[in-house]
Amino acid sequence: MRTITRDAISATIYTKPNCVQCTATKRAFDRLGVPYDLVDVSGDETARQRLAALGYQSVPVVICQSPAAQWSGFRPDRISALANQAIGALDATAVSA
Repeated sequence: MRTITRDAISATIYTKPNCVQCTATKRAFDRLGVPYDLVDVSGDETARQRLAALGYQSVPVVICQSPAAQWSGFRPDRISALANQAIGALDATAVSA
């Protein structure tokens, strides 16, 4: 398995306690070796307001800066695509080096 570094991907998962979809999202990221930052919105009013401003009303919400992507809910298809995109970027960097 390739190691995906934070240089290849910058992802944040917005979550809350006792959220089944949040747990499934984190596990999928972990299983694929995709690094992420975790924000618990239950105690972070600023994070809740940011998500609301983006139109999200439930968690989990995944926001990636690099590569640019965002979605809500447990989306194993999007997580796999993100991992594949990051691995492709790593391969392209290795070839150009």
